[in-house]
Amino acid sequence: MFSFINNMRLKTPAQTLLTLCVLLLVPNAFAEQRPNIILIVADDLNWDDLGAYGNTGVKTPNLDKLAKNGMRFDNAFLTASSCSPSRASMITGRYPHNTDAEQLHWPLPKEQLTVSQTLRDAGYWTAAAGKWHLGEDTKQRFDEVRESKYGIDEPSGSAQWVPLLEVRPKEKPFFLWLASWDSHRPFYQGEYPHSHSQEDVRLPPYYPATELYMNDFAAYYDEISRLDEHVGKVVSTLERQGVKGNTLIIFVADNGRPFARDKTTLYDSGVKTPFIAHWPDGIAKGSISDSIISSIDLAPTFTALAKADTPTSFEGRSLVSLFKNPSASFHDYAVSERNWHDFEDHGRSVRTKRYRYIRNNYNDLPATPSADTVYHKTWWELTRLFEQGALTEHQARPFLAPRPKEELYDLLNDPFELTNLATDENYLSVLRHHSDILDKWILASGDFIPSFRTPDDFDRVKGASAPHRKRPRPSKMQMYQASGSY
Repeated sequence: MFSFINNMRLKTPAQTLLTLCVLLLVPNAFAEQRPNIILIVADDLNWDDLGAYGNTGVKTPNLDKLAKNGMRFDNAFLTASSCSPSRASMITGRYPHNTDAEQLHWPLPKEQLTVSQTLRDAGYWTAAAGKWHLGEDTKQRFDEVRESKYGIDEPSGSAQWVPLLEVRPKEKPFFLWLASWDSHRPFYQGEYPHSHSQEDVRLPPYYPATELYMNDFAAYYDEISRLDEHVGKVVSTLERQGVKGNTLIIFVADNGRPFARDKTTLYDSGVKTPFIAHWPDGIAKGSISDSIISSIDLAPTFTALAKADTPTSFEGRSLVSLFKNPSASFHDYAVSERNWHDFEDHGRSVRTKRYRYIRNNYNDLPATPSADTVYHKTWWELTRLFEQGALTEHQARPFLAPRPKEELYDLLNDPFELTNLATDENYLSVLRHHSDILDKWILASGDFIPSFRTPDDFDRVKGASAPHRKRPRPSKMQMYQASGSY
């Protein structure tokens, strides 16, 4: 912009006046000064299953390069470990229970304000491609949506990412919501750029190291590598189009890996997300932040960068200050929700730098994972080993009922969250502190426990033996009791 002004000084007064008039008539003349924004949402990907986060077994060269040349966030958390509620939270900047789409497959109501519409009103071209999962009304908040239906169009869900970039209006800044199906089950779909083996697998201790599990993790890694390949194609396209420097790319996941102790849980393996921000013109190369951030911070970040008004409904904070100073303090904690996902459950969790506190409101129920996990052979094997008494206490956790009402973990000494400290007198003050945080958040955010339980859609032991049925969506008045039901 400054070079443009200097060039104007070389013009005659008449030429300068004419140029200024053109700028007044063309509101997008300086549109390039606002960054283009791309949000890439992976499906069912654990935060530490990328090379950039220390997993050297999985092949992710493109994402590793993005992190190396951008900023890696090491304490980024999702508001839910369930795909559609997590995505609804990202696009509205709100906690799931405030989106009215907190249960799996509930479409986002048209009354909800979205960041895509806000950016569109601010002059951005807004588009989406890949997995959708947000309902039909939300499609109207974009200029264009190219939805990929799993198993019908193509397996990765990413085939339309680059074509969408090719047809964007060149005179406008753009916002793209790019979502993959990788690494959602079932695996072994289509072709992969890398083939992983058991030697590549880094298996968490809460899974049995059987042949089946090791091979299934390798297949999961294959899916991640295909996702990585599509990310690389997006970056190459931006470079070819000459807009890479002024394009912010943020890469996140919607929830943890599709295994029994990860996806749909409130542990780090369920709600901690990889979070990579790459923006050559605005973020220092190779920077790392350990500040606590949340997925509700995405929407206000985008509106701030677009110089658009941030809706008062957004509950997060702009991350722009961290882009400039990665070590700055930000949130003191992050809160995540667990609501109905194929099976009934209700829980809340507070994550601080060192500790995770979980409150299981339906602790009489076992922590049954998502249906796509339960109808898979790894679950059947886990069930068989459990019935034989061959699992450790940690590996058997998804079957146990009742569960503890409260859980507390010291992530510094227990990164896999294996030892529950909630009944340890030495941690009583820590427990009370985190419980108080959650109580205050409940009141501030208007959270409630449902007045009745939603029926399961599948058998908790046998999996998807019965056909999936559509549940009638109750009203909010039906779903929630008055304040104080906690």
